[in-house]
Parts: sequence; structure tokens; C-alpha cells
Amino acid sequence: MMAAGRAGEKGAQVLLLEKNAKLGTKLGVTGKGRCNITNAEFDDRKLIAKYGRNGRFLFSGLNKFGVQEMLDFLNQRGVPTKIERGNRVFPQSDKSADVIGALTKYLRKNKVTVQTNTVVKLITCVGKQIDHVVLSDGQKMKAEKYAICTGGQGHPITGSSGEAYPWLKKMGHQITDLAPAIVPIILQERWIKELEGLSLKNVTISPYQNGKKILSSFGEALFTDNGLSGPIAIDMSKAVGQSLTKGKVELHLDFKPALDFPALDKRLQRDFALLNNKLFRNSLTALLPKKLIPVMIKLSKIDPDKKVNAISQEERKRLVHLIKDFTLQVKNLAGFNRAIVTSGGVDLKEVDPRTMQSKVIDNLYLAGEILDLDGPTGGYNLQMCWTTGYCLGDSI
Repeated sequence: MMAAGRAGEKGAQVLLLEKNAKLGTKLGVTGKGRCNITNAEFDDRKLIAKYGRNGRFLFSGLNKFGVQEMLDFLNQRGVPTKIERGNRVFPQSDKSADVIGALTKYLRKNKVTVQTNTVVKLITCVGKQIDHVVLSDGQKMKAEKYAICTGGQGHPITGSSGEAYPWLKKMGHQITDLAPAIVPIILQERWIKELEGLSLKNVTISPYQNGKKILSSFGEALFTDNGLSGPIAIDMSKAVGQSLTKGKVELHLDFKPALDFPALDKRLQRDFALLNNKLFRNSLTALLPKKLIPVMIKLSKIDPDKKVNAISQEERKRLVHLIKDFTLQVKNLAGFNRAIVTSGGVDLKEVDPRTMQSKVIDNLYLAGEILDLDGPTGGYNLQMCWTTGYCLGDSI
């Protein structure tokens, strides 16, 4: 939508082919329907660092259309924005429909023809040029230049089901390995279902492989029926998935990161002194979420009906260790059907970062998630789409 609107604004005659019955289906579900537009990081270098090794591709694009330009774009079209925790930017209305509405008006104003319920079946090339596209009803479409902005294959229910990758491969483009990113982590422990729905705040999760820490994240997480979701879990899913290809991965949870082992032990001793005659199973309500307590009791192997004053030092230390280093075995990642983003895509060496023009096919341009470029949650992936889409439309 951004690419088509900008191309129209610059005077091009644009036809936008949309597979779905309406525009912006995936945009509508971002940020749980609130649309996490961008991240309010106005230092381009810091922003680029969030995309990892491929982030440098965005330097020239952000110079042309960065975070501030996107905020101005929406504000000028009657969509005021607000900044929330973690610099996440949302429409003030908390409605993604307002963002879709602003883009739709942008298309209309710039005389872009939109054709919905239109599925591209085939792209035919002659030499280093696209000659025409064939629709599912057999109709042929011919243009001077073509843009593919079909997204990845994450969350296919919204229409991004990855059809463009085979087209691009056939044209001679390299597609780097595709994997679900920003996706829940599935765990091996069957008892994890007992924790389903437990929301954790201010915890640290650290994935390990062969005894070495891969990374560490502090924040919020959520237990699902078979694993972990929530901001810090899904943000580390890409690194966890990459490590799984090399072998076993463990997650180490610290439920009390503000306290070190000795401080937590002292806290537990104080709690136990106050609850001297209580049963162990009734002694942890001040320390742990209610839903976590039965699991902790089971794993600690301390008799739940034991009086607190009868708990040995060894048992107490075992409990402290469980709270500070709760270890879980990773089974795999949830699939593309639950992934917010696709990791991998068109090799960036084959795309001009200033114009988004393909270096393989002369009259082809590419933008958005189809590229091998992705960031963490927090608005980074949408900003990449706005930036690359605008640059594409500007240059096409």
C-alpha cells in the first residue's frame, strides 16, 4: 500500500493486485489489533542495530523515510499516535483500522487502481525482464514495471502464504533459508500445561546450548498449553530456532532476577520465620504466583504437608535454585501458522537498497517482508515495510 501510494503520488499509473477481499488484513491484526506502527527510536544507527547483520541495508532508506516521516505521514492524515512502554508507537485510538484507512485514502488520492480478490498464478519473464503476469482466472496483466510486496509466509490466514518465493526462485533470485520468527517456543515438559495462562512480569529467560548462554532477556512472558509466548519468549525464538539446528537447547528462567541467590535465600528464611507453623504448601503465596506454586512444590520434592519449621537447609536451597534457575527443555518452535514474521527471504545482495530494484530482473522491485530482513517485536518489522515500500514507490 505504501509502495503503490508513493508511486501514484509521483505520477505513475498504478494497479495494485490484492489476493484478499480487502486491503491490510495482516496490518489489521498487528499489535493485537491495535497496530504497533513503529518504534520511536530516532537514532538510525541504534534502530538499524535491532535488525542484526542485515540491518545496514536500511541506511539509505531510513534517510529518505524513517520513523519521524512515518509518524508525520499518519498525523497529516488524521491519525495521531502515542508512544508506550519500550518505545512502541500505536494510533491514539488503539485501532489498526485507522492506519489502514489512512493508507486506503492515500491510494485513492493518488489514483491507484485497487483490484481485490485477485490471485496471481504465474509470472512470465523474457530474458531479464518480466513480460506479464497471469491471474488465476487466466487473465494476463502487462506493465512497464512490477513490484512484489507480498510479505513472508508467517500467519498465512492473513494471506501471506509465501507464493512469491517460488516465483522469485524461478526468476533467478536466491532465497535464504526461511524460518518462523517472533513465534512461541514449544517445550518438552508435559506438565507445562498446568501453567497455561500464567503471565510473568519482570523475569529473565536465558537459552543455553552445551552449557553456554546464547542470550538473556528481561521482561514479560506467558505460559501456553505447550510452551512459552509473550514478548521476551517470542523475541528470542529466532535465536533459539537457529541454535536448535545444532543441537539441544534449554531455557533457564529466573523468577526473581532482582535478588541474587544469597538475597533470595535470606528472603525465604524471613518468610519461613513468619510462617513458622504453616504447612509448606501454604507458605509461598507472598513469593510466587498462585498457579506456579503447585509445580514448584512438586519439583522441589519437599513434602507439601511438612511444617515450614521442619524444612531443612538443603531443601530450602533446592527451592531457591528452582526459583532462580528454572530449567526447561525446548522441543521446537511453533510453525509459520503462528509466526508473526518470516526470517529469511530474498538475498539482500540482489536488491539495490536505495531504489529496491532487483539486480536480477531489470523491471522488478521488492519491498517488505519478502526481503531477508527482520527485527524483534516492538514496531521494527512494520517500520522496515514503511521504509522499503516508500523507497520502492519513490523510485519505480
